[in-house]
Amino acid sequence: MLSQAQEMQKKMGEAKESLKHITVEGESGGGSVKVVLNGNNEMISINIDPQILKEELSIVEDLIVAASNNAKKNVESRVQEEMSKLTGGFQLPAGFKFPF
Repeated sequence: MLSQAQEMQKKMGEAKESLKHITVEGESGGGSVKVVLNGNNEMISINIDPQILKEELSIVEDLIVAASNNAKKNVESRVQEEMSKLTGGFQLPAGFKFPF
């Protein structure tokens, strides 16, 4: 049992490290604002269509927030997929967050 726990801990560490290499995109405004995050929810890039900059500042800010939130939701989904692969399809308890 202890060896299984140690093996799972090792796999979790490897999975946590591999999340740095996952990239996920979120968008808003019909693709006028795109945000790319890695699996650790760190922003990698942001792309804003120059045409959208003609809008009011508050609209541009809202689109950036929406794209970022969309990307974050997509990261959570992707991390859950990766964890499911790691755990062999075993569903983690509701509210269980990874990485720890």
